[in-house]
Formats: sequence, C-alpha cells, structure tokens
Amino acid sequence: MTNDQEGNLEIRLAKTAEDILAAQRLRYRVFFEGMGAVANEDVARSKRDFDQFDAYCDHLLVIDPNRTGDQAIVGTYRLLRRSVAQKHQGFYSANEFDLSYLENYPGEIVELGRSCVDPNYRGKAVMQLLWRGIAEYIAEHKISLMFGCASFPGTDPDSMKSALSYLHHYHKAPSQWAPKAIEGRFVDLKLLKKKQIDTRQALREMPPLIKGYLRVGGVIGKGGVIDHEFNTLDVCLLVETGNVTGRYRRHYLQSNESSSTEVATQ
Repeated sequence: MTNDQEGNLEIRLAKTAEDILAAQRLRYRVFFEGMGAVANEDVARSKRDFDQFDAYCDHLLVIDPNRTGDQAIVGTYRLLRRSVAQKHQGFYSANEFDLSYLENYPGEIVELGRSCVDPNYRGKAVMQLLWRGIAEYIAEHKISLMFGCASFPGTDPDSMKSALSYLHHYHKAPSQWAPKAIEGRFVDLKLLKKKQIDTRQALREMPPLIKGYLRVGGVIGKGGVIDHEFNTLDVCLLVETGNVTGRYRRHYLQSNESSSTEVATQ
C-alpha cells in the first residue's frame, strides 16, 4: 500500500524494525499503562507489548511527522493474512477461539488485532485514517473477510450484559463459519432475553471500536472469553469485506478522477 495523508497525519505499513518497536511501545503505553493490563516480566522490563506474532504480521501505522522518535506513531493495527499465518504459528485469536470453521470461508482472510490510538489523538481523524488503510489493504490483497478479538474493558460480564446480549441476539455470524470460544473459557453472551434488552443501554455499554465494526456489518462468533492479562472480555468479531469496500470505499479510496468533496464519516 502507498503512503496516505490527512491533514498533518500519515498512514503506512511499518517498513523497519524500528517502526515495529515504536508500535509496540505505543501498545504498551495504551494497554498496560493506560488500561491496566498485566505485563509479564519481559514486557514490563522492555516497556513494549510484544509476542511471537509481531515478527510476521503487517503493522499499520498512523504517524504525526511533527513528533519525533517513538512519539511519532500515534495509532496502530496489526494485520495477519491467512496465507501468512499458515506458514508460521497460525492466528493469535486461536488462543481464545476455535477458528476451524473459518476454513469453510473462501478466499483470503485477515486477522485484525492490537488496535490502539495515543490518548492525545483519540478522535475521528486517526480512526478514519486507520479505516482507510484497512480498506486499501483489503483491496490490495483481495481479502474477503476480516476478523479478530474485539474487547470490552473489564472482566465482569454482568456489567456489560445489555451489550453482550444485544450482540448475541442481533449480530450472530452464520453458524457455518462462526468461531466458538474454546472449551473451558466459554462465556455465554445470552445474559438477557431479546425482549429484555434496552438498546440504548446496550449501545452505551458498547466500546466505540465495536460499534464501528457493527456499522459495516460486523457479526460475532459463539461465546466470549475473559482475558485476565489484558483485563478484558473478548468476542470474536467478523466483517465480510464487501461491506467495507461497498459502504466505505467511496469515502476512503476515492479515485484521483473523482471530483467528490464528501467528508468521510464513521
């Protein structure tokens, strides 16, 4: 993918080992210093969020050229295509969900993860750039499905029962390719009956990133998983990319010939 810009911000894939180190340091600041995730000894000592998957993933970066060093990277996403995962250690999400049903889904698929934004840059501009970068990546690699662990902050399902039940009743993935929380970690998301759900309360409980996925047709797999390391409850969220390229491509990937001045919205 090519470099792209909006205002003073730039988006591109990581090009160097230093780029990846800087993304890992941003992830550490957001997840461990900001959200209370529990770091192991190596992560705490290095002040980087890292694992074995980083070495063969693509790393999408939002960069502020007016900042220097690690501070220049203000947003990131980690991308792992199936064709790459099959040559290495598989998908990160397999630690929480049985992904075997995804073998039934045709074409190239991509796992999205480790999404985070510098607290000083949390607004529409960075998320629009990240969505634009993902849409371009999807088009370049002919990806038909994107998925990943989407997180609710906290580990008490009852505190988010409206949102979890809403997802269960209204946004279930087709059973033939729906991942399922692994045995022994399965958390039932059906905490309320459909008629008991207060939609406004459900949306208040929903993290903004998950609501963004729902706007482009996002669906979830079966059950959730509590991740005590990251202090989250995770669901497996999936989006068929025709929804992204159809509904959002006209905003984020306008051709040079287009004379449209429409502002991208989320």
